Amino acid sequence: MPRQALLLITALVLALHWLLLGGIPLGGTDEGDAERLAFHTRMVTPPPQPPSPPEPAPQAAPTPMPTPAPAQPPKPKPQPKPTPKPRPIPAAPEPMADTLADAMPVPAPGPLDALLAPEEHATADTSEQVAGEAPPAPASAASSPAEPASLPTATASTPSNPDDELSAGVDIRPPGAAGAKPGTEPPPIHLPASTTLKYAVHGEVKKMAYNVNGQLAWRNDGASYEARQEVSAFLLGTRSQTSTGKITANGLAPTRFGDIGKREVAAHLDFDNKVVTFSANSNRNAIGAGAQDRVSVLIQLGAMLAAAPDRYPPGTQISFTTVGPRNADRWTFTVGETETIDLPAGPTRTVRLQKLPRHERDLRADLWLGTDHQYLPVRLRITQSNGDFAELALK
Repeated sequence: MPRQALLLITALVLALHWLLLGGIPLGGTDEGDAERLAFHTRMVTPPPQPPSPPEPAPQAAPTPMPTPAPAQPPKPKPQPKPTPKPRPIPAAPEPMADTLADAMPVPAPGPLDALLAPEEHATADTSEQVAGEAPPAPASAASSPAEPASLPTATASTPSNPDDELSAGVDIRPPGAAGAKPGTEPPPIHLPASTTLKYAVHGEVKKMAYNVNGQLAWRNDGASYEARQEVSAFLLGTRSQTSTGKITANGLAPTRFGDIGKREVAAHLDFDNKVVTFSANSNRNAIGAGAQDRVSVLIQLGAMLAAAPDRYPPGTQISFTTVGPRNADRWTFTVGETETIDLPAGPTRTVRLQKLPRHERDLRADLWLGTDHQYLPVRLRITQSNGDFAELALK
């Protein structure tokens, strides 16, 4: 198409648009001439809506009725706890024999300490006892390679009344006469002259061995006597037991027996009133004629055998009431065979006697009297129920 025609057409179109657009208001500027508006916009307010009925409140769910709990069985009443049975009180432990340590700090007893029967220590002050030691086995069950063979068991009669037993005199029962009544006639006596014997002492306490020195000092003036037996250790001192009294037609009549360790305790024998009293406590025991103490009994036995050795064949039993520092007991010795033994002093001819324990806490004593030493003790072995022992051998 020619250019002129295009330009003409364009001009016509523009003119047409101008005519159309120029006469039409665009925003409604004239409020009264609403008909001239080709189109008109207005805000349309929606009609008011009626109020909605209120929603019904949600009904609460009905509360369920509680289901009754099943009836609980009644709780059983608590039973009272059974009262615990009281524990049995353990038997008092057996105190061991006094030792040289009672006076000095050494673990070795002297032979005199071993002579003290365990039941005596049970009545002693607690400061003199060894606490917590269990009761030992009976001495008869203890064995030791050095322990001599046993002689026949003593079977002295035991009255039902202890006072009757202790007030009995000297009982002599011949061998093989177990059912016979022991003789009570005072035996003949031949006392030794004054002398002093020296001993080598060895022993064992709580499995501990020891060696000390000992001696027996005997004084006899014809009317009274003193017998002192003691043990001593270098730098550690001495422990002793002493018997003093009168000399009668029937032998020794002790009036006082003393035991000197940490302190001295004593027994006082009153033959006129037939009683013995003890300084360590208020205990009293009855005694009869012929009663001895733990030192004088060794001298009295020798004096009896020295006066009439044929009167005491092997198996003869000789019983005394024997007084210790805190009580009295009945001791029975059985005469054994005559034998020669080796001692530090050399071979020595002896007569052996033995005291066997009468109960599990009693001691055992083996005694050898020297026939060539005025029938004085040349060897003595004391064995406690717990196995501790002390032995003296003549030097």
